[in-house]
Amino acid sequence: MDVRLVRSVVREALREDVGEGDITTFFCISPRRKTKAVIFVKQPGVLCGIEVAREVFRVVDAQLKFRILKKDGHTMKKGDHIAYVSGRAGSILTAERVALNFLSLLSGVSSYTRQFVNQLKGTKAKIMDTRKTTPTLRALEKYAVRVGGGHNHRFGLWDAILIKDNHLRVSDIIKKKKFDEENFAKIVTMIRKNTKYKIEVEVENLNEYKKIIRHYPDIILLDNFTLANLRKAVVMRDASYPAVFLEASGGVTLHNARRIAQTGVDFISSGSITHSPQSTDFSLEIDE
Repeated sequence: MDVRLVRSVVREALREDVGEGDITTFFCISPRRKTKAVIFVKQPGVLCGIEVAREVFRVVDAQLKFRILKKDGHTMKKGDHIAYVSGRAGSILTAERVALNFLSLLSGVSSYTRQFVNQLKGTKAKIMDTRKTTPTLRALEKYAVRVGGGHNHRFGLWDAILIKDNHLRVSDIIKKKKFDEENFAKIVTMIRKNTKYKIEVEVENLNEYKKIIRHYPDIILLDNFTLANLRKAVVMRDASYPAVFLEASGGVTLHNARRIAQTGVDFISSGSITHSPQSTDFSLEIDE
């Protein structure tokens, strides 16, 4: 992760939570009071965000000592101690919630991603995220996907070309509900002349797929295809267009991910691994 980005996100989170000051701690805790605390997990999962949590405590009080016990990617069981923190009691209490929030969110993403990874074992398919992320937290959530063993799709609109259904319609490639292959060929040719980015194209049915694969895009995204049609797409690709990668997307769940992978696609993308995971439950307790 980019250290500068982490610090920026942490500072913004603290501004949101602390505001002009932690008034409860101000009235209840002596600034001279020192203590120790332990952070532990209350359910099994895959740890992610421990360095972010440390940064939260550092920004609140650089004198706090933060000892990491488990690193990102570690498989946790209920009750595992994750870190110790010691120093001014008021500082620990002020930083607590923001640090735990980052741990909960990111570990939730990494844990859910790991479940998908486990479902795909023994197949060649790789699980990928999408742009369905929390605004301003994309880099952290995509980092959590990698920690869980998944792979990142494009980070934003700036680093990869993905021609989707609405691009096709607005570009007049689809006219009167029929795909205009000649116009599509012109656009692909124009893109290849002007950039070195790989070209990915989304298709919604086998008819579009058959016409588009003839122009050798780098990747074809098969959106909401049935398992039967995914298998047909793979057979056609393997027979005549082996250099084209196939990505399945739409309606992907833990229950059907393995069946999708067994069709022979190369990638499976799911927005759910960043927008729908259950947060992992962590707690901080004073431990004197």
